[in-house]
Amino acid sequence: MPDAFTVLWTQETCRALRKEGRVGGRPPVAFSGAHSSLPAWSGARAGDEVYAVHVNRGEVFVVSRMRVVDLERGDCCGEAPATWRDRAFPGHEDWVALGAGGCGASAVHVDSTPVRFDQPIPGELLGQLTWRNRRNQTRGLKYVVDGRLERAVSLQGFYRLTPESADELAELVGP
Repeated sequence: MPDAFTVLWTQETCRALRKEGRVGGRPPVAFSGAHSSLPAWSGARAGDEVYAVHVNRGEVFVVSRMRVVDLERGDCCGEAPATWRDRAFPGHEDWVALGAGGCGASAVHVDSTPVRFDQPIPGELLGQLTWRNRRNQTRGLKYVVDGRLERAVSLQGFYRLTPESADELAELVGP
């Protein structure tokens, strides 16, 4: 059975997506990293779903739902860089804002919904969302007050949702 995860897209990432005209586009790729500059998509496998979320003024938005296709560098990625000065993924220049230039970046090919910034997670749902770790321990979001997220620290990273929370987000985003 596939798992579902959340990944936080930063203000910087979302600003770049807007500036580059990517709103409404469907990313074919996202990037995972081994360095803190990019969240590591550890545990993700083909078929898993990843909800890219963004926090703006205390509201949490689902920016895109991505189904993992594969985690391999494909022909679409372009030639691997020969030196550190070369672009890491020249075949994905349109989506470089998602972390192509990050330290140790690796491509994660996805089938995604269009990028959007108008799908808030309702405050009552925000307080109910839960994640689970590999030892099956669950946790909710910290710093949710009156349906608003005061600090995004508990969303920073790549986290596995509980099946119930995955179902709630799937219902929110729709088909």
